[in-house]
Amino acid sequence: MGNITNYFKKRTTFYVLLTCIIFIIPFIRINGNHLFLLSFDKQKLDLFFISFNTNELYLMPFLLIMMFVFIFFITNLLGRVWCAWGCPQTIFRIIFRDLIQTKLFRIYSGRKNKQNKPRNKIFARIASVIVFYPISLIAASNFLWYFVPPEDFFTYLDHFNEHLLLFGIILCLSLFITFDITFIKENFCAYICPYARIQSVMFDNDTKSVIYDESRGGIIYKDGEKITKKPIGGECIACEACVKICPTHIDIRKGMQLDCINCLECADACSNVQARFNRPSLISWSSTKEIKTKEKLKFFRFRTIIYIIVLCAMFIGLVLTAGSKETMLMNINRTTELYTINKDENYVDNAYVILFHNTSKQDHRFYLEVLDDDISILKPKKDFRVKAGEKLKQIVILRSELKKVKKHHKHINIRAYALDDDKIFTIKDTIFIYPKEKKWKEKKK
Repeated sequence: MGNITNYFKKRTTFYVLLTCIIFIIPFIRINGNHLFLLSFDKQKLDLFFISFNTNELYLMPFLLIMMFVFIFFITNLLGRVWCAWGCPQTIFRIIFRDLIQTKLFRIYSGRKNKQNKPRNKIFARIASVIVFYPISLIAASNFLWYFVPPEDFFTYLDHFNEHLLLFGIILCLSLFITFDITFIKENFCAYICPYARIQSVMFDNDTKSVIYDESRGGIIYKDGEKITKKPIGGECIACEACVKICPTHIDIRKGMQLDCINCLECADACSNVQARFNRPSLISWSSTKEIKTKEKLKFFRFRTIIYIIVLCAMFIGLVLTAGSKETMLMNINRTTELYTINKDENYVDNAYVILFHNTSKQDHRFYLEVLDDDISILKPKKDFRVKAGEKLKQIVILRSELKKVKKHHKHINIRAYALDDDKIFTIKDTIFIYPKEKKWKEKKK
């Protein structure tokens, strides 16, 4: 007997594992920090159990670039593997079409022929949508757990009226998921999803994809047109089991197509047929070069090596950047008044509103100093306390001797540091403004 492939079973097993991981991740916490959480409510990013303030979102470019580079890498290596093995659209379609509609309500005669029209069971079709909606609701909630931590989410349920926006988002998202899966169906993959449009740019002769072996099966299509139903001398018996089972309604024997999502159900169907003749499937997950030369696929080639190098460099940059996390943040803003002249004492004052944020887990007492010998701090004179995780605004007044300067302003550095921990400090740049000579002479008169 020929080798019978069972990609569908492998995919469904992977779906269960992936779903469990996605649901569990929001609940994983160490010292109150999540594995991953982007909270707009609390204005923080938790990454690998390290909490970052929104002012530290310089990490997001690393994450986004890594995500896109990884997509390019995995697509060049394994084709549209994401579509078949990880995309929620595919997972939900299997749940709705193969489980709810086919197994539960018998709207379709079986999952091996997806080209058949659904049976005219109006109430069953309505019921299938109703049954699927709670799944959409759970999926929408799970998505929001990456932005609103579950411990807060379930607390908000008890105060529903105070969080109408949050639950409105869940309602709209769940309705969209239901509409997409039950009405748009696989048309989303072919006409809406941008990934399908860019995949061909990232393919080469070594990219794994779903391929029909014309050298064995025989030529059925030429220049996109079907020239025969059953090729003479080929191993394809024209049973069209591969066509019937295709969820996107294509004939893989035509070659690579935009609608193909690499689900490999056609390979499973063909392997079952060819097994009767003790032959392997005519459709396989392989590369064009592998089919033609019969050589093993080379995973490590110039393009994939470049992707790996870039990913490693970005990951190292992410780790180093995350490791240099600041435990204190400071933002300096000038007040609307540029300066104040004290003509009697021959001084000029500049006022600032400084926001201090203690991002550490402990309370600290902070003190300010100006790294400029010409400028002193008029206010505050004493150190001040900032609690763990607290944001505190301070009016800071700096003073300098009234004197003639070239540019009427100078760049200065203000250093804030914790009195109880010399490792906690930050230095920020700002501007101290002097009045023009004509103005302060007028003030003196």
